[in-house]
Amino acid sequence: MMSDTVIKLHNTKTRRKEVFTPIDPENVRMYVCGPTVYDRAHLGNARPVVVFDVLYRLLCETYGADYVTYARNFTDVDDKINKRAADSGRDIGVITDETIQWFLNDMGALGALEPDHMPRATQYISQMVEMIEKLIDKGHAYAAEGHALFAVDSWKEGYGKLSGRSVDDMIAGARVEVAPYKRNPMDFVLWKPSTDDQPGWDSPWGRGRPGWHIECSAMADELLGKSFDIHGGGNDLMFPHHENEIAQSCCANGDDSFAKVWLHNEMLQVEGKKMSKSLGNFFTVRDLLDQGVPGEVIRFVFLSTHYRKPMDWTDKKAKEAEATLRKWRALTAGIEPAGNAAAAVMDAMSDDLNSAGAIAELHKLAASGDAAGLLASAQLLGLLGADLGDWAEVAEVDLSAYEAQLADAREAAMQTKDFSKVDLLKSAYVAAGLEVRMSKAGVELVPGPGFDAAKLEGLL
Repeated sequence: MMSDTVIKLHNTKTRRKEVFTPIDPENVRMYVCGPTVYDRAHLGNARPVVVFDVLYRLLCETYGADYVTYARNFTDVDDKINKRAADSGRDIGVITDETIQWFLNDMGALGALEPDHMPRATQYISQMVEMIEKLIDKGHAYAAEGHALFAVDSWKEGYGKLSGRSVDDMIAGARVEVAPYKRNPMDFVLWKPSTDDQPGWDSPWGRGRPGWHIECSAMADELLGKSFDIHGGGNDLMFPHHENEIAQSCCANGDDSFAKVWLHNEMLQVEGKKMSKSLGNFFTVRDLLDQGVPGEVIRFVFLSTHYRKPMDWTDKKAKEAEATLRKWRALTAGIEPAGNAAAAVMDAMSDDLNSAGAIAELHKLAASGDAAGLLASAQLLGLLGADLGDWAEVAEVDLSAYEAQLADAREAAMQTKDFSKVDLLKSAYVAAGLEVRMSKAGVELVPGPGFDAAKLEGLL
């Protein structure tokens, strides 16, 4: 059932924020470019997953989950995958199956819902071949030396509109592959020949495999139709990948429809610097999870920055996020969520996915003690769900003996004026992850983030 929420999104193609009006409110469709599956997802790979997961949740909340379709692909035919197979001696299918499951497990740990469709490129080869044939028939592509290439000159009026560049500028600034069989340096590969030891499929141009760009055009067409509502991905995909998708799809279909709204998230940094192996600040989602950083904390840090701004991952932000989530989980323990997210949270999310603004509203709900409203509103953002909460559970430990121990030490110190034992015990309790609260009423020890009961052994 459609709500009266008005969603506004920044459309990369028009370079402005627009009211989102679906082509068909009972069939809202979104396609997002997914990973090339040859290795673990690094932290930057996870940002678009979380961004478009919250958009998916917002669309489902607004139009009804039965009326929203979300597709995100897996590129499982690629030269990086071929190299990984050659280097490891393992079968390509085994590598891609394993890597896809890694990806789903890691993104699930961040609270990302699985899309309605998760197509693999290798399952849609026939649709790619058919689209390439159509492009050749219409004069937008040509065959040469076992390749099929898109002719950029054939669509000069449309090429470059997404990224805002002219074809001449793109030729001057792009790192394009110069090949003797290309009519124009900007022409890009739709199909390329495969050697005997590379994956390949029969085609009118010989045994080969698809280029990267044609994959998404063919899969989006098959799953969502020739025209659909939203296409998303990281802004590093704007050119050439998304530009080439638009060219292929519009030329194959003979119109300028394809995706109505284009959304691009900004990139991720680590401690203020671009993530790179050379700087030693490159890590995967699994690395963080294995180090004990909860997936919900990663998600919270991501959502604390607007998707169109660079996101800086820092240890400080992670610690602050964990402390906040622990407080919120304690506040909402045993509480049933309110029927709907708070209006202020919906307003923030509907304003071009202003997740940072939404989190500010969550802080206000927590400060006011509105636990039911906080829970419902946080769950719209994929936070405070029961499936992500195990990390915040603190084992039940009877701390009364330790509280009595500190109380006795404090009473003795009041007589002797020697507080060294009190200080020693307090330091030990803090090292074990306890918050020490001392007042006239007595002593209270409260488990905090990282509480480890084992570190209390030998203190009594």
